[in-house]
Amino acid sequence: MTTSATSAAGASAADISTAGMSAASPAPAQRLATPTAVLPTLWRGLERSACILLFLALWELLPRAGWVSPAFLSPPSDVVRAIATLVDNGQLWKHVTASLQRSLAGLLLAIASGVGLGLLMGAVQRFEAFVDPLLQLFRQVSAFALFPVFLLFLGIGEASKVAIIFWAAFWPVLLNTIGGVKQVDKLLVHSALSMGASRSYIFFRVVLPAASPSIFTGIRLAGAYSITALVAAEMIGAHAGLGFLTLNAQEIFQIPTMYAGILLLALLGLGLNYALALIEARLTGWRKGLELHG
Repeated sequence: MTTSATSAAGASAADISTAGMSAASPAPAQRLATPTAVLPTLWRGLERSACILLFLALWELLPRAGWVSPAFLSPPSDVVRAIATLVDNGQLWKHVTASLQRSLAGLLLAIASGVGLGLLMGAVQRFEAFVDPLLQLFRQVSAFALFPVFLLFLGIGEASKVAIIFWAAFWPVLLNTIGGVKQVDKLLVHSALSMGASRSYIFFRVVLPAASPSIFTGIRLAGAYSITALVAAEMIGAHAGLGFLTLNAQEIFQIPTMYAGILLLALLGLGLNYALALIEARLTGWRKGLELHG
């Protein structure tokens, strides 16, 4: 009887020990799942960067092999050295800061005025019908064509540079805001009205959130346009900025520095677009919940 009890106790202890070991150590399939799951991510990253790497390799090869004169096309290695020189002598931060201040000033003015006017035009049809003919005329005028006018009224200082950036960035914000407000589902508005919601509540809680995807699309387009206009704005009457750096390097035939300025402008545009995308994700995070449950 004692022997049977001892055997049963031993068996129970063995079972408990085995169960504990099973719970503590993951199954082989689970252990292999982590590195296997990493491979698709690495492959996607390689696919996304393959075209850029190929472009850089071709860019390096063309002047090195003598197919294109290095006097006209500096290889990327020389461009990187030019950027390093700008960092060492302290010029890089001066030019980047000047360009960033101008582009952000013009962009913020465009966002404030474009969103405000766009919401008003999208919500009030009579106001849109009154203002639209004039706006349709103005939007056909390029910011670069107006640059002499800005110089005439505002001088060659910072105001004229910010004005040209504002003009270029204003229109995508305005048009996308108007389109976003007009595309709001009328059923949502009528449902809120039937439940006794005030018009101000409907505007801020129904119309504005529903139009936000289109508004942010316009803002991100405006960010790209602000960098494009920045180059032209800094090529006249500027003493600092990436556009000034690029043009000045071309005039004194510092070709690697010229390409460094172009590359830095592209990186500035990418950084601005990424920052705007993060802001959009932060302010419209509720959309993911709707998509998951929709």
